[in-house]
Amino acid sequence: MKIEVINKGHQPLPAYATPQSAGLDLRANIDAPVVLKPMERKLIPTGLYIALPAGYEAQVRPRSGLALKKGVTVLNSPGTIDADYRGEIGVLLINLSADDFTVNDGERIAQMVIARHETAEFVEVETLDETERGAGGYGHTGRN
Repeated sequence: MKIEVINKGHQPLPAYATPQSAGLDLRANIDAPVVLKPMERKLIPTGLYIALPAGYEAQVRPRSGLALKKGVTVLNSPGTIDADYRGEIGVLLINLSADDFTVNDGERIAQMVIARHETAEFVEVETLDETERGAGGYGHTGRN
């Protein structure tokens, strides 16, 4: 699939790290380092603008190594970029660690997964079909 992209930043275009990677690395495109204090969140620009085909979305997800090693993750994970959005892709990072974290220019801060999606149409009814689970909520499955 080809996706049109405008790169107003100075970082390379997103790329897959390996031939079977699902996510493309997104990099910070900033003029100066950005410090995230513990429990602080900031929107980090990427300099990228994309045009997705109808029926697709881009999901912005955390990088597992950044989350494990530094306690930094994507706050609205996964963040959704809709096919009709034409603004800059930003990554909403939060520092869940007890230490300051510095985001540097060019740093890989998130990954982006391109995914097909369906458009649903809700049909109002009076009853729903019966299932074995029924109305069992959180923690309900697997109980005897």
